[in-house]
Formats: sequence, structure tokens, C-alpha cells
Amino acid sequence: MDTQDNKVPQDTAPDIPPAPGPVAEPVVAGEQAGAAEPVVAGEQAGAAEPVVAGEEQAGAAEPVGPVAPVRRRGRTALLIAAAAVLGVVAGTATGYTVQYHREPTPLPVLSQPEIRTPKPVRAGSDTTARSVSVNRWAKTDGDLRQLLLPRPKGAKKEQEAELEDLYSFATWFEEEDHMFEDLAENDFRRAATVSWSKGGKVYVDISLVQFRETTEINAERFGEGQQAYLSEDDWAGNEGESMAGSANGRTYVFDEPLREAGYEPLYNGRAVAWRGDIVMIIEYANNSGPVDEKDLKSLAKRQLERL
Repeated sequence: MDTQDNKVPQDTAPDIPPAPGPVAEPVVAGEQAGAAEPVVAGEQAGAAEPVVAGEEQAGAAEPVGPVAPVRRRGRTALLIAAAAVLGVVAGTATGYTVQYHREPTPLPVLSQPEIRTPKPVRAGSDTTARSVSVNRWAKTDGDLRQLLLPRPKGAKKEQEAELEDLYSFATWFEEEDHMFEDLAENDFRRAATVSWSKGGKVYVDISLVQFRETTEINAERFGEGQQAYLSEDDWAGNEGESMAGSANGRTYVFDEPLREAGYEPLYNGRAVAWRGDIVMIIEYANNSGPVDEKDLKSLAKRQLERL
């Protein structure tokens, strides 16, 4: 029989105390006394609707079993977090206290009264173009005319020391168009030239040609090109001689003078060397006799030393 048929409406049922009887055995959660099969939690045997866990059974005056006390959560976590914060604060305060009692560390000096550079050393057998030109940049970035040899005492000024651009320097060569293109392709930067004469017989022209570069590639290419054609018969006609104090410089004395009708024979000499981004070219001419090879080599050596 359905349990709902035995219920009495609450508004008409008298207050009748429950009859005394034998104490029933405790019912296991989810089961009914005398039930053959366990009842799923929240349901009653034969009940049409499920019963919510924790509610009283229909018709029962007391709960099925004792209710467990509710545990208050979060208190332990709060205590641990508070202890951690206090530990950080105490550690920070201790660190500031220790740092406060220490002597301040002095900072390094930002400015130096002078820059120490190594003393120059004479070139030797193991000298290379790179080792020679280690400290060249600051020196060659200034006025290039200051690096030209001064005019010797008693010499006549033929041309004041001056800077030349690409076009004006290319006009010094027989094939101006070809030289203009070659210099432009190899990052020509500028040139400085000076000329003088001695006794109306000896004429000297010195040129310093500088390239835009961070290595010696362009200067080396141009210097080697100047040396290459000098060995031809139309020019010096020989391989020249190595220049003292230079790993690549050479001096040339032409085998034959330049002869032209109506003029005295003109004897020529040439010196070519490079150091860093600058190529040095010295043209030496004598219209009264052979070139003084000793004087040519001396000029070349002193000019190279200024680089």
C-alpha cells in the first residue's frame, strides 16, 4: 500500500504521541529496514519522488541519524599566509638595516686625464699592413694636407698643399675617364697634393689618396694597380726596389728618359706605397740628368713615416 494513503492532513490530525514500541535498529544510509535491495541515496522504497539527502522521512519525528558538525574552512590557510607576509617584511627590514651600516662602494672614475697609447715601433720583417695601421683612423680623419711633407728649405713652391675632389684628381692621369670611373667604384674619398721644384731642374709632386673603408681593400687595390703598370716598357721598364720601412712600397727609376722634339730629355722616378686607407704616390722628375735615386728613396721614406 502506498505510504501516502496513511498520511493524515496536518490541519486535521490530532496531536497523538507515538506509541511506545521496541527500539528499531539504526537504518544504514540509503537502505530501509527489511528492504531486500539497497535503496539509492536520496530515494525511499516505493516512493514516487526522490527524497533530498538530509531531509526527514515522511511521518518520522526525528532525523534518521546524527548530523555531523560543519567544519570551518580557511582558517589554517589564512594563518600560513599571514606568517609568510611577516617573514618577507622581517627579511626586507633586516636587509635594509645591514645595508645601512655598510660603507658606500665608491664608483669608478668616469673621466681620464689622458689616453695612453703605445709608442710607435719601427717596422720589421713581421710587420703587416694591418699591424702598422692599427691606430690610423683618428690621425687620418683630420686635415689630410697636414700629412704631406713640408716643402724643403730653398725649394720653390709650384703648388700649395690642397685637397682635391674626384674629378680634379682624375685629371692627373692620361686616361681621365677610366680613372674617374675606377676611383668612383672603389669609394674614393679625397686626395691631397703638393708640388715644388729645386733649382729649376728637379720637380716633385706628392699625392695622398684616401678611400672610404674600414679595411685596406680599396687602398690596396689602387696601390697594386699603380705598381702593376709601372713595370711595363712604356713606363719604368723594371720591377723597382722595395721601400725601407714598408711591406708593400716600391720605388722606380725609369730606364729611359722621356724624349720629345724641342725639349731636353726628362728623367723620371716614381714611388708608390699604401698604409691603411691612404695610398702615397711620389713623382720625381729631373730635366738635366738622371734621377737621384737616393733622394727619391729618402723622400718616400719620410712621407711614409708621416702616415
